[in-house]
Amino acid sequence: MLSRTADNLFWIARYMERAETAARLLEVGARIALLPSAAGYRNEWDSLLQAGGNADAFAKKYGDPVQRNIESFLFFDHDNPSSVAACITAARENGRIVRTALTAQVWDALNSAFQELRALERMPRSELELSRLTEWTMRHAAMVRGAIDATLLRNDGWDFLNLGYLLERADNTARLMDVKYYVLLPRLDFVGSGLDNYQWSTLLRAMSSHRAFHWAYGGEITAAKIAHFLILNSQCPRSLITCAEGLSGHLDRLAKLYGATTDAQAQARAMRAALEETKVDDIFEEGLHDFLTRFIKQTAALGSVIHETYLSGDMR
Repeated sequence: MLSRTADNLFWIARYMERAETAARLLEVGARIALLPSAAGYRNEWDSLLQAGGNADAFAKKYGDPVQRNIESFLFFDHDNPSSVAACITAARENGRIVRTALTAQVWDALNSAFQELRALERMPRSELELSRLTEWTMRHAAMVRGAIDATLLRNDGWDFLNLGYLLERADNTARLMDVKYYVLLPRLDFVGSGLDNYQWSTLLRAMSSHRAFHWAYGGEITAAKIAHFLILNSQCPRSLITCAEGLSGHLDRLAKLYGATTDAQAQARAMRAALEETKVDDIFEEGLHDFLTRFIKQTAALGSVIHETYLSGDMR
């Protein structure tokens, strides 16, 4: 496969996962905004921008973090490369370039999302409730992913799509957790309080993981249980360790297919091994925010190595 084709496939997946995460961020903010103010470190809407790394870009264009402006910035603003609209447009464009590498079902799912997005953009903003926008995004992201899983050959193109999904999901799960723990929790004495537990529950719901969490653990929601679920539990489809295992597996497949071991393969294996050896107590001893920040940097470094290894020059 040509590296430029692999790059397009990789970014289709990353953009679709990123669009879904922008919608999930908006849902987190909307749910937590319903709580009485607890004089937090930052307000819940500003925290979304901080966790997503978009605070400076937003401030330059909009100023203060007002809810309506943040909704527009994270959903409709094409100047924001991480907005739902920008990501779906970019995913569809990458799909158009490699149309012959996709099945009709995958292309139809991408193109339908894009065409419906254009229709949404023509509607008056006052007629679009936030819940409708977030549900629409998650539904179309699931349709694209479902078409990929159901119709594509398990070849190198499928591996590159999955590398994009898993790398983006690992980064985004860490960022969503960081929204909750670092920027929403007002003070240390709120740990373990009703507010703390409600915010954790809200995060689980926004990640479509609330019921799965209760199946896995039952009983009271605590920070330690959720940290284990979203970081170390390989049964959770969005956990960091699940993403690391998937990244390592797909890079092993590519190494076998192309007949060469790579630095990307070694880094993914090291990431997986480190998580396998980590305990929840280790995470809280380091500090959850510090742990998540370090993990986000690791995923960025792995993404760079994957690009250098497979996506920046012809592979065959």
